[in-house]
Amino acid sequence: MRVSPQKARLVLDLIKGRRVEDALNTLAFTKKRVAATVEKLLRSALENANYLSGEKGLDVDVDSLYVKNAVANDGPRMKRIRPAPMGRAYRYVRRIAHIELVLAERTRGGQGTATVVGAAEPAKPAAKAKRKAPAGKKKLAAK
Repeated sequence: MRVSPQKARLVLDLIKGRRVEDALNTLAFTKKRVAATVEKLLRSALENANYLSGEKGLDVDVDSLYVKNAVANDGPRMKRIRPAPMGRAYRYVRRIAHIELVLAERTRGGQGTATVVGAAEPAKPAAKAKRKAPAGKKKLAAK
């Protein structure tokens, strides 16, 4: 989407954690230009869930889906030049946002997820081992 990621995040923060039906209602009445694109993306993810439940045979309850994750990352930047006075040129940057939505199904207890539908989640970094102090060093006592 040709919108800055910061502007896209304003809309995505409105729908994070909401049920799909509530998120669609929120997007329908949001006065931001990017809201229409996010709504189209959310409807596409919902249709993907319908496809998985109908054609692929996965057990997905479409009524219990919610927006688990909504992220707008930087895309490639387009550098442009605007004419300026006295033969000069001003450079400016047109930003692009990569928008990612993840839908999940709430379990009956209200917590956790049963199935993740939509875009893939980013990979989590491996846990780092804690560093231990070297055994050979002694603490110096102050006199």
